[in-house]
Amino acid sequence: MEDFEIVVSRSSIKRDLRPNSSEEFRGENIADLENQIVSSLSTLTIPTTEAIREVRRKFSRRLADAPAQLVVALALQLVRHAAVPRFVAYELILYHRQALRSLKAKSLEDLGAGNNSWAEVDAFACYLSGPAWREGQVSDALIRRWATSRDRWWRRTAVASTVALNNKARGGRGDTRRTLMICEMLVADRDDMVVKALSWALRELSKRDPKSVSSFLRKYEGLLAARVVREVNSKLKTGLKNPRK
Repeated sequence: MEDFEIVVSRSSIKRDLRPNSSEEFRGENIADLENQIVSSLSTLTIPTTEAIREVRRKFSRRLADAPAQLVVALALQLVRHAAVPRFVAYELILYHRQALRSLKAKSLEDLGAGNNSWAEVDAFACYLSGPAWREGQVSDALIRRWATSRDRWWRRTAVASTVALNNKARGGRGDTRRTLMICEMLVADRDDMVVKALSWALRELSKRDPKSVSSFLRKYEGLLAARVVREVNSKLKTGLKNPRK
């Protein structure tokens, strides 16, 4: 589950943002747009991820010229709607450059409030909070605060947000300092969702800076969960999370 992979590459972003001349933004209000998205999703005979994503793509094209604040406000409405998978709201922002660039601490916390599964958290972290943190839209202090939360899902969010710092497909350029800063805060956490995220974060960084990851493992080997030590060491030695038997 920590290997959440809805791959977001620069080429896929360009494809999804390609203008659709026959369906430009027409100034509908947020309530109308919300109802149309809900209605479109409810008519899907087989609501697979790809089918749901195709509905989202339709609305991304439609909203290509919409103001950033409208797209964010629409996403906030959608995350409160039980019938809409949260990744739909997050992708509407992800594929609207100005909306993504507009995110600050308050809007991020509102968008992430109520996340209670690894899939919701990882979509939020990889699509929104990680990129916003990477680009300096929010401070280290915000992510550090999440890392100290009593809520397991916010702690996982903090760790998973580091993936966007290092993953090339998601625009990461590598950031050893901030990645290890968050990982260090959670070395003794034994919540399964956090442990798996910690392994993921360190394995992602190991592709960029294996020497620093090796040093981190040596320093905290006595505190880290056995899963983290095993999986990250395997990644460093074999390139695989789990070696083939």
